[in-house]
Amino acid sequence: MTIARRRRLIKRQRTGTALAIAATISFLAGMTDAIGLLSIGDFVSFMSGNTTRAAIALGDGDFIGALLLVGALGAFIIGNALGVIAAARLSVVGVLSSVSLMLMLCAGFGSWMPKPFYFYGVVLAMGLVNAAVEHIEGLPIGLTYVTGALSRFGRGLGRWLLGNKNRQWLVQIVPWLGMFSGAVAGALLQRHFGAASLWASFALSTGLALATVLVPSRWSRRYIHSG
Repeated sequence: MTIARRRRLIKRQRTGTALAIAATISFLAGMTDAIGLLSIGDFVSFMSGNTTRAAIALGDGDFIGALLLVGALGAFIIGNALGVIAAARLSVVGVLSSVSLMLMLCAGFGSWMPKPFYFYGVVLAMGLVNAAVEHIEGLPIGLTYVTGALSRFGRGLGRWLLGNKNRQWLVQIVPWLGMFSGAVAGALLQRHFGAASLWASFALSTGLALATVLVPSRWSRRYIHSG
């Protein structure tokens, strides 16, 4: 095997692993968001929706509801910041382990927590997980939200129709598929098990954290932002 061929093979394996992780995280986000929406009444990963709902609540004079949702936006931002720190110091495994810890606390003690604490804890976990995979071979990719992914997919499709043969934009559909299928699973779980279905999110996050132990560190470092 030539060096060039070996490099191409390694790149395909590295890219495939990153896509599998991204798809699983998006599934986790979709599942958790559906569980959160049906259990709490608010989104736990879809911050665009919470931004709009906060604005509507403010316009309607529901200042407490608006404050609760603005707090969720803050929790999401803090989660992203902590995720970057965890990724820099502990790699992808550290990020996913932190997510699992938060989900475990919320699943185990959520019924005793005041609603805002429970809500913000799950939102924090969804913010954290975004730092696990920030790009795949230089292509930015979102994990807990899909508006950007669908936009990049659509723009890539437009360029392809104009004659650009680059098909890297196809990977942008991966997080959407993951989130959609995860939301379906989350809705089914919540309908049958209620708030206890958050344990499924914990189990998936923990399983993924254990699986990423097998990913070479030189690969996982390429998934996070290095600048």
